Amino acid sequence: MMEFFADKKGLIGNDEWLRIINSFKPDSEVSESEDRIALQLRRLFEDSIKQRLEGKNQAGIMFSGGLDSSYIAALCKRFNANFTCYTVGFQDGNFKVPEDIEQAQLVVKHLGLENNFKFKVFDIKEMEQIFKDTIKILSQATEKYDKDLLNVVNVGVAAVEYAAYSISNKEKYFFSGLGSEELFAGYDRHRKNPTNDECYQGLLNMYERDLLRDSAMSSSLGFDFLTPFLDKDLVKYSLSIPIKYKLNNSGNKLILRKAAYPLLKEHSERPKRAAQYGSSFDRALSKVAKMHGFEYKKDYIDKISAQYL
Repeated sequence: MMEFFADKKGLIGNDEWLRIINSFKPDSEVSESEDRIALQLRRLFEDSIKQRLEGKNQAGIMFSGGLDSSYIAALCKRFNANFTCYTVGFQDGNFKVPEDIEQAQLVVKHLGLENNFKFKVFDIKEMEQIFKDTIKILSQATEKYDKDLLNVVNVGVAAVEYAAYSISNKEKYFFSGLGSEELFAGYDRHRKNPTNDECYQGLLNMYERDLLRDSAMSSSLGFDFLTPFLDKDLVKYSLSIPIKYKLNNSGNKLILRKAAYPLLKEHSERPKRAAQYGSSFDRALSKVAKMHGFEYKKDYIDKISAQYL
């Protein structure tokens, strides 16, 4: 199946994205019990994974060992898919093993996915090349999209995607957890405004914040992202789940954790860690920038990108 944010020409325009997301806004919230909501959410997510596996001989998973990628992996195993989980991180000198590497290994053991797992810890020289290649891709994409993709967050996240692809079997498809944080109130800003309207507004903003970056990376490297959290039926239902089932003083993404618990057990409770931090790629970017005499990461990015713009 094709993701709703893409057509035969590639990524749809921002206006079309906004039109589609606006069509998902519910008229009311569901009034069922938390258990019933978790069950329905589980069914919808299983259907979303099944649809995206259909007709595909092999797929990769951008795997951090967090809730989203672990839930995707658990269901891929349940449906007997041919898949590989790819985890990357940076370690150099006295830096500790990246959190994503440690957590991914624990989840892999729990799920029995040792034969479906590949990881690599990159050193500083390898990271420097990864950042150069990533910045080049994003720089060239700014001409196509006429957008500024070259901020620190985008480079950090895109570098994780680039690195995972570099150790892969050159997959044609990669599962991503994109959309989960917005649907289930996973960001700090949801604590400041704990409403479904904040979740909805976040989805509207995903085009410029996430989709342009991911489209640039996937089209350049030659694969398609599979985004089961951005399934139409799942999005519509998730926006109608009362915010009290997503977020409270005990944590966030609560209803999704409840849905995933039968498969992931305690691993469903891992707190959110952005890709660039859990992998330690943000730390690597800081170190590379300083190696080249820059105090700020953005200055290093601007220096490298200047030759491509």
